[in-house]
Amino acid sequence: MQLTTSSEILQNLGSTSFLIACLAAMCVGMAKGGVPTIGMLAVPVISLAVSPIKGAAILLPIFILTDMVSVWLYRRSFSTPNLKILIPAGLMGVAVGWATASVISDKVVSILIGVLGIAFCCHTWFGKVYLTRPKQPTLGRGLLWGSLAGFTSFISHAGSPPYQIYVIPQRLEKLTFVGTTAVVFAAINLAKVIPYANLRPYSAEDLTLALWLIPTALAGTFLGAFLIRRLADVWFSRLIQAGLLLVSIKLLVQAV
Repeated sequence: MQLTTSSEILQNLGSTSFLIACLAAMCVGMAKGGVPTIGMLAVPVISLAVSPIKGAAILLPIFILTDMVSVWLYRRSFSTPNLKILIPAGLMGVAVGWATASVISDKVVSILIGVLGIAFCCHTWFGKVYLTRPKQPTLGRGLLWGSLAGFTSFISHAGSPPYQIYVIPQRLEKLTFVGTTAVVFAAINLAKVIPYANLRPYSAEDLTLALWLIPTALAGTFLGAFLIRRLADVWFSRLIQAGLLLVSIKLLVQAV
């Protein structure tokens, strides 16, 4: 397989589409660096340049590489009880996604991504705050939300909403939350390699584009790690969620 050159990528995609893909890679990197929610923008953003299924395939190698950096950055901060529940649950979700992927079209994926993004924003902004004390990890809820995280991650790298619905009520310390997230999704993304290659073999153009996006993603990872330690989470998260809402609405309008 002969890899295409950067000029051929720009010719095939266009400079604007390539910049959109770079922005998506930056979102992936910043998410792996610890910035909350921004990773959900990656597939919706790249879907503005290529089909959602192709975009998800292109981003998978970038997710895996930045996962490695993220796990190293937060190697001392994670919740072992959550890992024991969420990793097996997430792998179950990936298996379900693989089994059902052949009947899901680009249009359906666009709609799912849009609905997930809007639902996550609504849950974050308008959900009732009813907790009086932190919840503890439980097997039943962990299997439910963890498997949903694996399934939605398989479809569109959007496992964050169900994962956060389960983990946020535990009120983990910030770095423990980020480290647990890093390990869980590193396992889930590795599990997606064979299914993705089986369902849609990578072309030379896909691999070359992924390679060209890696530096941007790595820069985003370290930028995310820098920001998460210095910026107030609440305002940054609100800006990211607003962007997610706008992109999700655009995808829904295009699909419908």
